[in-house]
Amino acid sequence: MPRIAAAALAGTAIEFYDFFVYGTAAALVLGPLFFPTFSPLAGTLAAFGTFGVGFFARPLGSVLFGHIGDRHGRRPVLVISLLLTGASTVAVGCVPTYGSIGVAAPVLLLVLRFLQGLGLGGEWGGAVLLTAEHAPAGRRGLWSSFPQVGPAVGFLLANGVMLALSATLTEAQFTQWGWRVPFWVSGVLAVLGLWLRSSLTESPRFLELDDHARVPLVEVVRDHWRLVLLTAGALSVGYAVFYAVTTWSLAYATERLGVGRTVMLSCVMAAVVVKGALTPVVAVLGDRYGRRPLCLIGCTATALWMFPMVALLSTGAPLLMFTGFLGAMLAFITMFAVIAAYLPELYQPRVRCTGAAVGYNLGGVFGGALTPIVATALADQGGRVPWGVAAYLTGVALVSLACFALLPDTRPARVPTPGDPEPDPEPGRATTATTG
Repeated sequence: MPRIAAAALAGTAIEFYDFFVYGTAAALVLGPLFFPTFSPLAGTLAAFGTFGVGFFARPLGSVLFGHIGDRHGRRPVLVISLLLTGASTVAVGCVPTYGSIGVAAPVLLLVLRFLQGLGLGGEWGGAVLLTAEHAPAGRRGLWSSFPQVGPAVGFLLANGVMLALSATLTEAQFTQWGWRVPFWVSGVLAVLGLWLRSSLTESPRFLELDDHARVPLVEVVRDHWRLVLLTAGALSVGYAVFYAVTTWSLAYATERLGVGRTVMLSCVMAAVVVKGALTPVVAVLGDRYGRRPLCLIGCTATALWMFPMVALLSTGAPLLMFTGFLGAMLAFITMFAVIAAYLPELYQPRVRCTGAAVGYNLGGVFGGALTPIVATALADQGGRVPWGVAAYLTGVALVSLACFALLPDTRPARVPTPGDPEPDPEPGRATTATTG
């Protein structure tokens, strides 16, 4: 399990590095470089629009790679998705700007961002399922939380490289070529990830199946459509909050409040460090007390914290901004630390790769793709404190809370002790309610 968990963590870290480095670049430099004929606000919105394309591609990736995972195994998904995302990210770093090739520049950016999202849409399902299906039932939450640490590591890598370049290069150097370096680094990371994953074995749960779904997506839509929509709605708040903190706040604070790029990246990264460190701790609580109770707590905390977070951000004071971001990340991880165990347990093994991944990535469309765009537009309409952004995030949290309330829990109330039979419910069935 340590080897499997480490390989899953490394893979998700690399793929989310690719995804996040684009988001940071969109907030800081892509607008004027690829949309120079737009106003500063319109350029930022356009850059966030290309950022959002990756989220719309993720459900398509989950369908494509979910089909492979349910028909041919979880392991092939990890290799193909990593290759696709890594190659697309390196290519982004090579795209000439608008000043060199005109309108072809943003078009190429759009296509490559779509391919990034396609690969990431398959990565999460493959990495999480391979880990969760190898793990013992009573520790499934703990072991499957390691792929969930990957996004934090990927974010820190992406922003750490951006921060180092921003601090050591002049503004002209960073704008001219420095922003491209983090994209090129992805090629080295992809090779490392492929080496780590080369020795992984296939999921035992998949190998036990003797009746594979012919067209997994058809079964998911026919038998689990309600479950997919509920999980997508429930997870929307996590995406909305995470990208409000890590993407929108960067653009808002640097452009509207005059906060330095280095200061903002440092505040956000410090909050994400705490979030990543606490992920396994919260996952253990999920093994003991159930997945859904923690999701409900995290969602409620999010709804209560959005107005204070926006108020603290608007001060422009580093310590206060960090406090706002930290509260949001703690609420976020209370939900998302247990999601990697929760979602697979809701689906039958024959359609698990497709069902769990589609629900997870649809939540990204609802919450992640739209949030930077909506928040940027709302902030432009408000005064010094963008209360409209806080109201929007609170509304998303309340919708997600209602969706979580309609989902069942899947875990026993306590962790088994040695000698107890494994309390593994029938795969794809919740212990307290039906899921179909």
